[in-house]
Parts: sequence; structure tokens; C-alpha cells
Amino acid sequence: MKDILRVKCLLSADVEALINQQIKKEAHSSAIYLSMASWCNRNGYDFSGDYFFKQAEEERMHQLKFFKYVLDMGGNAVSPEITNVKAEYNSFREVFEEALDQEISVTQSIKNIAARCYKEQDFVTLEFLNWFFKEQREEEYKARRALELFEVIGEEGTGRWQIDKHVGQITYDSEA
Repeated sequence: MKDILRVKCLLSADVEALINQQIKKEAHSSAIYLSMASWCNRNGYDFSGDYFFKQAEEERMHQLKFFKYVLDMGGNAVSPEITNVKAEYNSFREVFEEALDQEISVTQSIKNIAARCYKEQDFVTLEFLNWFFKEQREEEYKARRALELFEVIGEEGTGRWQIDKHVGQITYDSEA
């Protein structure tokens, strides 16, 4: 029966597996951002906590978008188990360094899916991925800007408080 269902699936087994890995990566990102929000909140960085709560919601939305795509294409979307989520950070700055690393990792993973799609000439999935490339450009931009606040403002005195306050004001203008 599995072979009959595979014929009806519009994704190759390889692309489906890569997207299911991406679903897990997005779920893991969401959990990481929730952990970061919790850490920020516990340490008095309320604006940054709110920022990471929003990031967690966005990653969850990305996970669901990939999940639904696999189903819409006749594939088998897998709900992942999430483990190994860091709960403690050594510093306020480390939270943002890891957030940027996380976004870069997600972008690279989506690039890997796209590379496989090019190889297979899966132009439908490539078109679907374009939305994520635009989204990742925005996510990496915001993570870089947040991290740059540490250099511009500095952490001494009220620096961390100022950084926390400014994090929630970071926006991305795709027209610029």
C-alpha cells in the first residue's frame, strides 16, 4: 500500500525527508526561543522576553506551514519530538549570539532543501521555499541588529537596560 500512496505524493522521498527535517528544525527553534524568552524574563529583560516569545510563535507558524505543505502534496508530515533545549545562558549577549546562530542554521537548512529541489527540478517546492527565503532574510537581519546593539550601546551602566528596551523596536523594511 505504501508504494501506491507514494505514486500519489508530489514530493520525492528525499525532498519529503528534508522537509520533515525542516519541520523538526522549526519546532526546535520555537522551543529555543521560548527558552530564551523565559531566561530573559527571569533576568529582568522583559522587552527581550517579549521579542523571543514573538520569535517562538513565528517559528511555530513556519513549522506548521511546512507541515501543511507536505500534507497538501500528498506526503507524510511527521510531528517531531523536541529535546536538548538549552535553559540557561551565561549572559544577556549570549542569548542574542545564539539566536543569530540559530537563524543562520535555519537559512542553511532551507538552502539545502532548495538545492535538492533544483537537482530534481521540483519547481513547485522551490516556489514554496521562496517565501521562507524572504522570511529568513528578515529574521537574520533582526537578529544581527539586536546583536549590534551590544556594540553600539555597550553593556556598562544602564547599557543592558537600554539594549533590552531597543530590541522590541527592531523592524525590517524590505523596500530599503
